[in-house]
Amino acid sequence: MTNPRHAQDTPQGRYYDDPAGGPALVSVTNVLDTAVQKRALIPWAVKLTVEHVLDNLYEVNTRVDDDRPALTREIKAVHVDVKEAAADLGDRVHAAAEARVLGSPIADDAQVAPYLAQFNKWLALWSVDLAEHVVATEITVFHRRLGYAGTADLMIWLPTGPDGALELWLIDYKTSATRSAKSVYPENTLQLAALRYAETVLLPDDTDAPMPPIQRTGVLNLRAKSHALVEMPAGRDAHRAFRGLLEGTRWLHIAPSTYPALLAPGQIEAPRKRTTRKAA
Repeated sequence: MTNPRHAQDTPQGRYYDDPAGGPALVSVTNVLDTAVQKRALIPWAVKLTVEHVLDNLYEVNTRVDDDRPALTREIKAVHVDVKEAAADLGDRVHAAAEARVLGSPIADDAQVAPYLAQFNKWLALWSVDLAEHVVATEITVFHRRLGYAGTADLMIWLPTGPDGALELWLIDYKTSATRSAKSVYPENTLQLAALRYAETVLLPDDTDAPMPPIQRTGVLNLRAKSHALVEMPAGRDAHRAFRGLLEGTRWLHIAPSTYPALLAPGQIEAPRKRTTRKAA
């Protein structure tokens, strides 16, 4: 995950500090991670785990009796390690794309290079003039009234209107080593709607500017050998849906994690067992 300005990781996930001094604002991705069930994750994790066991069957069989606890920990960590590696690569691709837009030096990274090549290809195919068409990159937006914030990857003019007229797009980059460049998730629409209908943009000097009216929103999927810009219908209906998830997230973040058991009339709670240390 990238690290936007003013973003802080908390026990309840990412929040943004408000430089104006207001309460912390929950991040858009935090809301989606908390309140959206990602059904594909469990089958994906099971698939990775099974493939790892089958690919290392001899080692598993030789360790299963004598080294079972350590073996179990390693197998359980397989999908976590893959997920973290993919997230790290995504962060590096995002950083390279931002540097490309800003004209900044780009780190030499063999894994990132093919994704960046696809980003450059997309810029060329759309005849993007970085100085003329890019409005902003890594744009942090606030909606103080509703209590959320987020960061979008790119605000850009593209010739998608009638007769090639320029329209203002809000675009989020997505990377994957396995998914089709044309594939998206429904929550991508919710993410873009939340960003699109934020109230203010945070400027580099931490002052506010009004959020410009976005005409279209989309996901730019970057893959090692392909890319695709997929338009997402991030309208007011999607924003209403996001607001519902936002309320659920607030409730979950402050809800107690335990509750006392109810005793029957006349029932006395059993005393807790006291633990004693054995003498050395």
